[in-house]
Amino acid sequence: MKASFIILFSLLIFSDNIFAQLEYNDEFLEPMPLYEEALGDFTREISSDNKEAQAYFDQGYQMMYAFAKGDAARSFYESRQKDPSCAICWWGEAWTWGPYLNGGMRDWEAPKAYATIQEALRLSKDHATDKERAIIEATAVRYVEDFENSNRAALDSAYADAMREVYERYPDDSDIGTLYAEALFLLEPRRGTRDVNDPDVQFLHGVLEGILEKDIKHPGACHLYIHATESTQKPELAEPCAEFIGNSIPGASHINHMPSHTWNEVGRWNDAVRANIQAWHSDQKAAVGKGFAIYPSHNLHMLLFAASMDGQGALAIQAGKDYAKLTGNNMYHVLTLVRFGRFDEIPAINEKPEGDVALGMWHFSQGYAAVKLDNMDTAYDHLEELQELAANSDGRFRFHSAENLLGTVQGILVGEIYRMEGDKEAALKAFQEGVRFYDQLDYDEPEPLPFSPRHWLGAHYLEMEKFEEAARTFNKELENHPNNGWSLYGLLEAEKAMDIQNESTQKAFDKSWARSDTWIRGSKF
Repeated sequence: MKASFIILFSLLIFSDNIFAQLEYNDEFLEPMPLYEEALGDFTREISSDNKEAQAYFDQGYQMMYAFAKGDAARSFYESRQKDPSCAICWWGEAWTWGPYLNGGMRDWEAPKAYATIQEALRLSKDHATDKERAIIEATAVRYVEDFENSNRAALDSAYADAMREVYERYPDDSDIGTLYAEALFLLEPRRGTRDVNDPDVQFLHGVLEGILEKDIKHPGACHLYIHATESTQKPELAEPCAEFIGNSIPGASHINHMPSHTWNEVGRWNDAVRANIQAWHSDQKAAVGKGFAIYPSHNLHMLLFAASMDGQGALAIQAGKDYAKLTGNNMYHVLTLVRFGRFDEIPAINEKPEGDVALGMWHFSQGYAAVKLDNMDTAYDHLEELQELAANSDGRFRFHSAENLLGTVQGILVGEIYRMEGDKEAALKAFQEGVRFYDQLDYDEPEPLPFSPRHWLGAHYLEMEKFEEAARTFNKELENHPNNGWSLYGLLEAEKAMDIQNESTQKAFDKSWARSDTWIRGSKF
């Protein structure tokens, strides 16, 4: 009797110490609704008879599959508030505090992660199924009481090993498989290209493909699979599940947007446009409790990029304007105006954005418009500012250096100035220099520029009557951006000049430009 009392007393002290680490701000503790209109039909039965606990658990799971970590944490918190003895509900919150594909675990999250998983462990002895207990115990390997970021890689590796054992024990459970795949993915570099022949990549693909063979509509597995394939030689591998994921959680803007990562890579530009319009709508629905939003600027960036490739000028420019309104950065407003040749509108956008890259893009756009409006003194003034930034800035935009980004557009502007002044050889060298910088940009989705300098280089080769070089340039651009009408139009012009009657190029252009609101006479304005 005395021993039992001591054990119980020790557990209570332990529990109190754990709870002391769970401090939440007032915003987190505000009552959270169930976003019934925004949710899909995903459910995962838990060992609780409380229907509200189940509902909030399912919502938290869907939010985590949509990378809405903050909302997911609140939802799992509500779940375990509805049933404080629900071990797997506590696990859900612990899951949200850990690292995920788009970010590591922050220092302030570590105590919460450890505290909630420890409570899940304690409760799992009497309030969890064997499968839930296995998930909880594997996740407990991931978090330590005295966390240091230097130990993150070792903890991630140990967690992946623990999840492998759970996956092998329950190979038909799609959510466990997804957790295992996520754990494997966290061991991979997040950015950059992937080789489908890499054994680690093949193994990761295999786990995800096994889940999708059973359930092609699984939102978590498809989300990861799109990211795991988009930068490989075979992004089309994710096309089958990308057909469904956008509607799997209707009000989750990031899930709505996810197919466009695949559509951009395979050249399904209008599908990418539609996906990001849906995502932007969910971002707006979030303001009235009918959606949950993350990365709204990313959705607008992807929208304007895809619309630019698809020739949908009004959509691209409006997305650029909305991006400026949302972020205070007008670079995509002016860049889309350059893309679609609306040069008379650019000088009115006279507010200089902050940051070297954004400012450089503004000077490029103002200078390019000045060239087209036959105001060469103004063009040279903006070129001088752009060159200064390109030569001296150590700034970055997303994952790209100012040197490469500004070097790209500097090459376009210098080339266009030389071209207008009649120096074709100097213009050629400038456009080639722009391509050289462009090819040094890191992989990104979406890409930072809504056009390619090869659209200028190819057009210049046509003017110089170097038709074979023009055709090679446009074909290279089509390898990078399949089915884009700008390159197909240029290729068509090069083939006509060489007296090549290629009906397939004409058909491809007609198909690519079927939704365009823009009449073009070349691959650039």
